[in-house]
Amino acid sequence: MVKIIGAGFGRTGTASIKSALEHLGFGPCYHMFEVIAEPERMQDWARALDGPVDWDQVLGGYKSTVDWPGCTFWRELMAAYPDAKVLLTTRDPERWYDSTYNTIYQFVQDPPGDADDAFTTKLRPTIERMIWNGTFDGRFEDRAHAIEVFERHNAEVRAAVPADRLLEYQVGQGWEPLCDFFGVDVPAEDFPHINDSASIRDLAEQVQSQGRFPSPFTTA
Repeated sequence: MVKIIGAGFGRTGTASIKSALEHLGFGPCYHMFEVIAEPERMQDWARALDGPVDWDQVLGGYKSTVDWPGCTFWRELMAAYPDAKVLLTTRDPERWYDSTYNTIYQFVQDPPGDADDAFTTKLRPTIERMIWNGTFDGRFEDRAHAIEVFERHNAEVRAAVPADRLLEYQVGQGWEPLCDFFGVDVPAEDFPHINDSASIRDLAEQVQSQGRFPSPFTTA
């Protein structure tokens, strides 16, 4: 049963948040890396773009979601899981655009060699339809437009989610806001910092080859 719905766009610290939530006991956490590891999962999201789906089937076994593709369906997930809290990860819009353009946007244009066949046939068409041609109207390279979409999305989440159900968060805030909001103890370990701009391709290749997201913690 999903307990935490990540409504923030990718490149707002979602890889670090995935690791943090899993360490706090809200794992596994569904992230775009789930479909990189298992490309057949993207079929679920292609169906979701066409109409209602059984979210228990799509997210069976997962306690939380962050990043795309889940953030595209934050409203539907709120309705499906009325007791779940909503986590809106944010960052400076200008920095967000630069990071997104230089990492995941370029990754889609030029995926890792080992992932090329699966990425091209199973992932890229739905990612293009959902994110670049859907959320960003085929205009992601228009910086002003993309930033306006980012800011509008965040504003819509703030307006729609009741205050007692919403946490707006930036990764630099560390463990305390997350732990306070979700009612869990603050871990002794340092907060994870994963997937900086220089490492996204290496991390994606590692996920694709190993079939899982590497945890920075010895236990989760």
